[in-house]
Amino acid sequence: MKRSIRLVLAAILCATAGLGVSAEPLTFGIVPQQSAKTLAQRWTPITTYLSKKTGERIRFATAPDIPTFEQRVLAGEYDIAYMNPYHYTVFHRRPGYEAIAKEADKKIRGILVVREDSDLETLADLAGLKLAFPSPAAFAASVLPMAEIKQRGISFEPSYVSSHDSVYMGVARGFFAAGGGIMRTFDNTDPSVRSQLRILWTTRGYTPHAIATHPRVGPTVAKALQRGLLEMNRDPRGRALLEGISFKGIEAAQDSDWDDVRALDIDLLDALLERH
Repeated sequence: MKRSIRLVLAAILCATAGLGVSAEPLTFGIVPQQSAKTLAQRWTPITTYLSKKTGERIRFATAPDIPTFEQRVLAGEYDIAYMNPYHYTVFHRRPGYEAIAKEADKKIRGILVVREDSDLETLADLAGLKLAFPSPAAFAASVLPMAEIKQRGISFEPSYVSSHDSVYMGVARGFFAAGGGIMRTFDNTDPSVRSQLRILWTTRGYTPHAIATHPRVGPTVAKALQRGLLEMNRDPRGRALLEGISFKGIEAAQDSDWDDVRALDIDLLDALLERH
C-alpha cells in the first residue's frame, strides 16, 4: 500500500514538472520606488492574477531601499524582478536576468519637481542647492537628471532618501529645493503631496523598466509568465490591475530593447559586480 502511494506521489511530481509548475513559490521582486505598503497594495493583486493564469504560486516581494534591492537582485533572490532600465542592463550580465515584458508604448523620462510655490524656474536656478534623489543608480529619477545638471556645469548637493515617495515628501515639506522622480510614481503619489508640487524639468525618453526572469526560471515557466502578462491587455480585470500601476498596457520584450540605455555607458554598479 505504501509503495503504491509513493508511486502515485512520484507520478504527480513528474506530471507537475512536465507542466513547468514550480515546487516553491516564485518571488516577484519590485524595485522599491515607493513604500512597501503602497507597492504591496498595487502589485499583490497582479501576482495573484498571474498565479491563476500560470498555475504557478507567485508572491510579491520588495526591499527596504534601492541599494538593498540591488544586492538582492545580484544575489538572485528574486525569481522575477521589475527593475529600472539601468539595473536591467547590469543584472542581465550577472546573474543573467532575461527580459520578458515591459510597459507598452512607453518611454521612461526623469523629472525634477519643486514646490508649487517655489520661485525656481530653470535648471540653472538649482545651483548650490540641496536636491533629493531616490538612490545613486535610480536610472530616470537620479542618473539622468544628475547627468544633465552636471553637463551644464551646475553645482548642487545630492541627498539620497531611499524612494520616490520620500523625494516627493521631502520636497513638499521644504527639506529640499527640488527632487528627482518619474511621471508614473509622481502620478501615483498621495494627492495631498502631489498637489504641493510642480514639475520643473523633464529628461528625454528611454526604454522603460523591465520585467525579467532569473536563469533558474526555465523557458516553459518564463513563457507562461509572459503569456499571463500579455493577457492582461485583453482581460478587463487585467486592464484594471495595469491601471493600478499606471500602465497603459504591457508588451513582450527582448534584451536588445535596452541597447539605448547601454549606449549611455553608465558604470555606477560595475564596482558592485566586481565585488561579487
